[in-house]
Amino acid sequence: MQLRDALNDYKHHRHDATAFPGECRSTTGHFSGRDGRLVHVDPDGSLSDYGYPLTGLNGLERSRFGLRVDGDIVWFDHCQTASQEYSDDTGLVVTEHDTHLGTVTQFDLTLGDAHVTHFDCDNLEPASVEVVAFVGFAPDSQDTRIGQLHHDDAIEVFHTDEHDFVGSTTGFSEIQGQVAAKYGEILDDEPVDLPRPISNGRYEEARLSGNLVAFLPVEDGAATVTTLLTDSDEVGRGDALDQLDDLASSYTSAAALEDAAAEQVDVSVPGDHPYAEAMAADIRVLSLLSGRTGLRIAGPDFDPFYAYSGGYGYTWFRDDAEISLFLLESAQEYDLDLDAWHDRSAAAYRDTQRDDGSWPHRVWPHDGSLAPGWANGRLEAGDDVDYQADQTGSVIAFLGAYADATADDGNAPDVTETLETALESLDETLEDDGRPEICQNAWEDMTGRFTHTAATFLEAYATLATTETAGDEVADHATARAHEVYEAMDDLWVPEKGIYALREYTDDEEGAVLDGRCDSATLAVVAAHRTYDRLEPVDDERLDRLVSHVETITEALWREPSEGVKGLIRYEGDGWRKRDQHDEKIWSVSTAWGAHAAASLAALLADHDDDRADQFAALARDLLDLVLPGGPLCMDTGYLPEQVFDDGTPDSATPLGWPHALRLATVALMDEYDILEPRRAVADQ
Repeated sequence: MQLRDALNDYKHHRHDATAFPGECRSTTGHFSGRDGRLVHVDPDGSLSDYGYPLTGLNGLERSRFGLRVDGDIVWFDHCQTASQEYSDDTGLVVTEHDTHLGTVTQFDLTLGDAHVTHFDCDNLEPASVEVVAFVGFAPDSQDTRIGQLHHDDAIEVFHTDEHDFVGSTTGFSEIQGQVAAKYGEILDDEPVDLPRPISNGRYEEARLSGNLVAFLPVEDGAATVTTLLTDSDEVGRGDALDQLDDLASSYTSAAALEDAAAEQVDVSVPGDHPYAEAMAADIRVLSLLSGRTGLRIAGPDFDPFYAYSGGYGYTWFRDDAEISLFLLESAQEYDLDLDAWHDRSAAAYRDTQRDDGSWPHRVWPHDGSLAPGWANGRLEAGDDVDYQADQTGSVIAFLGAYADATADDGNAPDVTETLETALESLDETLEDDGRPEICQNAWEDMTGRFTHTAATFLEAYATLATTETAGDEVADHATARAHEVYEAMDDLWVPEKGIYALREYTDDEEGAVLDGRCDSATLAVVAAHRTYDRLEPVDDERLDRLVSHVETITEALWREPSEGVKGLIRYEGDGWRKRDQHDEKIWSVSTAWGAHAAASLAALLADHDDDRADQFAALARDLLDLVLPGGPLCMDTGYLPEQVFDDGTPDSATPLGWPHALRLATVALMDEYDILEPRRAVADQ
């Protein structure tokens, strides 16, 4: 998203109660993409690229599609969208536009760094129409100092390294250049709609802009436009034009795109499973958000100017490693063919580990290099308070489980040294009292000594203690540390509330103080104790505390502000991204975390022959229903947005990878313990 687009959106939404003006929202529409380029298809059929973090290529910033009949243009964003959906379990997006001439069906599929948009115009009256495509590129993330080269059947748009191409299976009957919004348009109170009518006397307009309007002849009732993003250092002009020719000849029909989309689906979920729809959606989303390195963005970056957040198009090692662990567990339960995913993740964590054994705040997923962040205390002078120690714990938990799961696979990345160095880093951030040092929390908005951070340490140490491939010395050391953290968890217990505290912080007058607010991140203690239980049985008093904690946290964080909207908030007193709303917003991550914690507690209690397991199995089902298809937090696309307003409007990163992985892992865990029930009808939820 470029500044001109952000300012234009600001003009559209500055008085909106639930939209943050100036953002590039993805809360409507569908994504297509795999191993790199990530293309958003709006319900009106317009396209935009969100894949820069995954590929280093920026691509499309703006577009519109429509029809030209007898010189008059009708844009699809002025027509009604009859429907938009995925074709089966694939990434092929199918959009139906109702125009005054009849229905146009649009098919969109991303193929590597290419994207194909096919228009079926066979039912139009009159049949003599052209497809009009307005596309605006920002190569190298620039929207000025851009040039165009016009080839026989393709247009090349470039700044320096990035060269983007547009082609058509039926050629172009006409091409018009468009300059970006001008000073007066930027400063005007009203937004500007592009493309504008072509101005007179601007001879350079057709060559010095990333924007162009192309008219595509409709032949045999169809037209197809293709776009290709390239790094000119890696792909030469001739090769790029040849690739466009191949795309033009290969994808001239919807059937060809359907076949290509089906070939992309290399991970199949059990088709007869009652939760297959949710599982397939989770796999699709996590594939969309993944780069070729195996690293994932947290979600599509809707706020690249950091106007309201710190951005989302980066890899956080907390989110990514937990997703990796959830995928590993789910794959083992359902025999999913995710070995290549696990291997890429393990190799990426090995390659991005710092010399001190830790991982930085966040990195660019396309190459693992350091990305902008605010929690790189271990890279800077001064103390390490601005460091998120839980990230290292989360990576260890995955790598330990991965090492054992691939012990007999000679081709799997060797992570032994990575784990040993990470263990040293974890020890450096563990205080003598058995709890992590002062650092930033999982939500990245506080400092202190957090229950969630302690839980990740407990899980990391307990995982290493039971990792057979780690070696006796590592296992013995991790065992001793796991016991220390297990005992130290008592220091975070708030007896008057029956919960583990959000954090311990230092008050200038009172000294160390427990923050007794309820925090959904503290639900991580359950999975951590379940891992510890494999090392040494969790004692009865601790089981009672876990029961009290989950009961109290889920009850305190529950909100049901309006009919059809309900779930868990992030923590008590959360004031982030409320816009005009008074109360805390409901988060899909927190709700899915609640379901997973309840399921984990049910499993732990069942392993101890504790009758209370049934109570938490029921709680897990109730919370899981909220994030399943048909539930109030799951969109019709199958996506889980990070948050929703009280009126049900989705907000922030959409889809967000973390809750999708939580949902998949929760279904797998509940299936393992036979505590799932047949899906209830939406009306009964």
